[in-house]
Amino acid sequence: MASFSIQTRTLKSGELRFKASVVIKQNGTIVHREARTFKKKEQARTWGKNKTQELDEFGVNKHKTCAIGELLDKFINDRNLWDNTGRTKQYVIKMLRDCDIAAIRSDSLKTSDIIEHCKNRLSAGAKPQTIYHDIAYLRSVMQKALPVFNINANAEIFEEAVPVLIDMKLVGKSSKRTRRPTEKELDKLKAGLLKRQNFRSNGKIRIPFIDILDFSILTCMRIGEVCALRWDDLNEEHKTIIVRDRKDPRKKEGNHMIVPLLAGSFDIAVRQEKNNELIFPYNSRSVTAGFQRVRNELGIEDLRYHDLRREGASRLFEKGYSIEEVAQVTGHRNLNILWQVYTQLFPHKLHEKFEE
Repeated sequence: MASFSIQTRTLKSGELRFKASVVIKQNGTIVHREARTFKKKEQARTWGKNKTQELDEFGVNKHKTCAIGELLDKFINDRNLWDNTGRTKQYVIKMLRDCDIAAIRSDSLKTSDIIEHCKNRLSAGAKPQTIYHDIAYLRSVMQKALPVFNINANAEIFEEAVPVLIDMKLVGKSSKRTRRPTEKELDKLKAGLLKRQNFRSNGKIRIPFIDILDFSILTCMRIGEVCALRWDDLNEEHKTIIVRDRKDPRKKEGNHMIVPLLAGSFDIAVRQEKNNELIFPYNSRSVTAGFQRVRNELGIEDLRYHDLRREGASRLFEKGYSIEEVAQVTGHRNLNILWQVYTQLFPHKLHEKFEE
């Protein structure tokens, strides 16, 4: 016989949340538990009544279950899901298949299981910010188990687990990144990349690393965006270009933006060879790999290619562009994110602005 209860929780903002928990006991032992949180108590009560009625009528195994590892495999093998999953999330999902948590049944995952996984990852050297991705991406997969695969998965357990993980400091949000390359580092990088682009072996395409590096900084574009720019989208009269499918938390596909090619970025673009529909017809991963190899050979620490985007945005602010104007270049719709994440001003640059 299923039963339900409702617990009230107060958020830091003062708002109330109502968590409905449904359990089935056999011989005094809980054999099944489900929970869901609502903004209104009546919604929680309605869900609890409906869920207990469903369990009493159809039983726990109305939908089939499987090991979490098998569920992860199903997610990976579904092209509609996997092909629209980012590289970082793909990496984490593949890693989770080899963890102990993958052996647990999809409908039997408990908070203690999640805590044990986080502790194992922490002892293996993973940081709380990294472990946070484990939990977020596992939760995302389990939420799709029932509607996509007709598999019962206890995705509601994360409502209970996440606050506990935060209190135990087993997971944490990533701290604000502020890394910018110094002028000396950029000079060393360009010298190293020049050697690399002048060396061609086995008939491989020579990548113009210097042009792409400078273009990335001047336009604040992601490397994937740079390598997808098309000649047809270049407006030579206005010195602008259309960046197609620009990344956005709410919308990516069809999110096209007209971006100004400031400073020398326009000249860099038009001097590329026009033997392809793309302006920079190179694999973005190859460009990033070349950058990383040169960076490592030079011993430059903690510098990522994506930091060049922050470098470009910060330069624009230092030149006196307003935040709205910089957003036209970077593509940010949320100005707070642009200011907080993609800006790290060098104080000594204020002298140059004053002199100008």
